[in-house]
Amino acid sequence: MTIHHHTEATKGSWYIEEQGERLAELGYRVLENGVYSLDSTRVDDRLRGKSAGKQLVEAAVAFARANNLKLRAVCPFVVALFEKMPVWDDVKMQAQ
Repeated sequence: MTIHHHTEATKGSWYIEEQGERLAELGYRVLENGVYSLDSTRVDDRLRGKSAGKQLVEAAVAFARANNLKLRAVCPFVVALFEKMPVWDDVKMQAQ
């Protein structure tokens, strides 16, 4: 699966598209000080069981590392995944 990235001034998404249809998407908002708020994850049933959601979050983590950013997990799926993946703590925005 190929992960695509779409960005606008204050929001964007990482997504998986097949034949012009978005089958999975991780949406975010750009906050202050280089923080991206990972707000929503959607995975079509056709991709269930293929780790599509995790791959989207991995793309966000790689992007954050490459650009010296932090990620704030808001979406419950992302929150749970961050708890299981301490190797991503370097990009995780710590609770205040």
